Amino acid sequence: MERRRAGQLSRKPSRFGPAAPKGIIRVVDLFEVIRRRRSVRVFAPEAVEAGKVAQVLAAANAAPSAGNLQGYEIFRVTHEKERTALARAALDQFFVAQAPVVLVFCANQARSAAKYRERGARLYAIQDATIACAFAMLAATALGLGTVWVGSLRRRRGAARAGSSRSVAGSHPAHRVSGGRTGTDASAFTRRSGARSSASRRAGRRDGSSRMSGMPR
Repeated sequence: MERRRAGQLSRKPSRFGPAAPKGIIRVVDLFEVIRRRRSVRVFAPEAVEAGKVAQVLAAANAAPSAGNLQGYEIFRVTHEKERTALARAALDQFFVAQAPVVLVFCANQARSAAKYRERGARLYAIQDATIACAFAMLAATALGLGTVWVGSLRRRRGAARAGSSRSVAGSHPAHRVSGGRTGTDASAFTRRSGARSSASRRAGRRDGSSRMSGMPR
């Protein structure tokens, strides 16, 4: 298992605006990536290339965070025994162990609490880990990988044995992302066509109603 510390980034501006974080080099259609992302629970056994893992971690490290403290730690778990321990900790969801790579996102509550006290520990650190996790999933999708977000956890069981909750003082597991190539029998699910908006005045409708494109009247 390898830990990647979420250190603060130094981003040099250019004439086109702030430079992209180091390690992110792929140009994609963001909205197409968002559309294609889905939860995958069947993974092929092939290992994920180190370069792709590095790009996923770079994307996670580029996520916004409270006070730019990046109040989270990311652990990369590849050994089968440790992945199995994480699967047991995730209420026996063994597709977690099937994926060749598992990223464990831990909220570093101590780091956020140093500036924001209790609110940093209880809220901001968890938000930081959550946003970083979402960025990682989108990056993996852009690279042709499948992922699944797992939030259930028996904190004192497998995750602790895998070392993910002990390696950094003051941090606790918040999310796990299992990733790899999608298995052949993975299936897609339909989703809602859109979310209703309450900003009826901004939408400019005189009858006071509001709807997004694609929603029924």
